[in-house]
Amino acid sequence: MRRLAALFMLTLLGACSTVDDLSPLSPSASSSPTTVAVRAPRFADSKPHEWDSGAPWNYAVHGTDVSKYQTSVDWPSAKASGISFAFIKATEGGDRFDEYFNEHWARTKAAGVPRAAYHFFYFCTPAAQQARWFIQNVPVDRSAMPPVLDMEWNPKSPTCRLRPDAATVRAEMTTFLEIVERHYGKKPIIYTSVDFFDDNGLSTFRGYPYWLRSVAGHPREKYGSHPFTFWQYTGTGIVPGMTGKSDINVFNGSEAAWNKWLRQNTR
Repeated sequence: MRRLAALFMLTLLGACSTVDDLSPLSPSASSSPTTVAVRAPRFADSKPHEWDSGAPWNYAVHGTDVSKYQTSVDWPSAKASGISFAFIKATEGGDRFDEYFNEHWARTKAAGVPRAAYHFFYFCTPAAQQARWFIQNVPVDRSAMPPVLDMEWNPKSPTCRLRPDAATVRAEMTTFLEIVERHYGKKPIIYTSVDFFDDNGLSTFRGYPYWLRSVAGHPREKYGSHPFTFWQYTGTGIVPGMTGKSDINVFNGSEAAWNKWLRQNTR
């Protein structure tokens, strides 16, 4: 009889428990080895920031982003070290294709690393033309994460240093995002930096998940209360299997929230 009573109490406790899916993961939370490579890894950094608060290693799920500059990556090694997702550069403007995209795209999938393709926006080419170029080069893969639009200033560009006004920037973003969403059937992610965010009033540009760059402070210090799904916290990380300095990102949520987000966005 006492055993039945104990089982009844355990059932009640389980029914009343909750999981905070929108906060960094505590070490006691449950794991899912099929989707998270290493919970809350702490990668080395060649130029580390001294985090006063909101340290990135408090987050459960970490990933990276790559382009031709990383050349070939040993994805199984990167995954084993704690890389649980990857953003892969595909295109830029209306005529540039990253020569390592196909390799990264195929090898991340083979290694079981969830990945998304991203497009670097170019202000000298109409948004619709850029969207068509991205679609031409990135295959529809329902198992991939949503596509990404990379919006940032590029003052060192040898061919185009235009800085349109904020209204024009937001209009062009809308054109690109709507075309790409119709084609892939997934709401794209917006990547941006602090200066671009502020210059173009993106605090009012809602309705899309954000991937925010903030390497010298937690996003809440740089972007206020603006919601974000991913946070790029360093561009000088050291990741096994990757050559040179690496960008490292976190997913803004617990492991349970990550698993739920993947289920919703990779089918």
